[in-house]
Amino acid sequence: MSVNLVTLEAHLATRSYVEGYTPSQADVHVFTTLGSAPDASAHPNVSRWYSHIKSYTAEHTSLPGTSTAGAAFVGAASASAAPAAEEEEEIDLFGEDEEEDAEAERVKAERVAAYNAKKANKPKTVAKSVVTLEVKPWDDETDMAALEAAVRSIEQEGLLWGASKLVPIGYGIKKLQITLVVEDEKVSTDELQEKIAEFEDYVQSTDIAAMQSKSSLHHPVIRILMFLFTEL
Repeated sequence: MSVNLVTLEAHLATRSYVEGYTPSQADVHVFTTLGSAPDASAHPNVSRWYSHIKSYTAEHTSLPGTSTAGAAFVGAASASAAPAAEEEEEIDLFGEDEEEDAEAERVKAERVAAYNAKKANKPKTVAKSVVTLEVKPWDDETDMAALEAAVRSIEQEGLLWGASKLVPIGYGIKKLQITLVVEDEKVSTDELQEKIAEFEDYVQSTDIAAMQSKSSLHHPVIRILMFLFTEL
């Protein structure tokens, strides 16, 4: 028994395996019958395939499939028994290519459709930030309760006010330090500061003291802040 190298060379010119898209018993059958690596200069595709299947030697007995497809390349006559041109004429390689190409395109289309469906159903990640905002009054006579009420009166989608406290800054003056959570795509901190500045009877200036992106929300302190926001 010998392997028809001419037919196998033509077959492997457009394929990685004797059958299908993964190593199988068809490859093992042809590999075993071949016995040794062919001349790489005369049969480069078979030589490449032979080296690849050889790397699976330890797994040959456990590979899936049957040797049926491999039998098509194995016969009693040697590869040189008939001229190469004559052997190629006896096999409809083009028809086989068209069938396998159509099957490959069908499988590809199914995988693309499944990926797009999975991607469409995947919930979109909403980027959020935890912000510590400082609001300074004009003087020590500013009504800080009214100032805070004015700040909290600002409402918009993607904005959640959190805990606050008054922090002394000198000469009896205290600034309002307040935390908030914003959805980055919906709330601009610059625009928010401009809105707060419109309460000019109370507000002298505002500053962003700290900002934590959503990627930092796993930190224990940030998680506590998030819990407090939901309780307010």
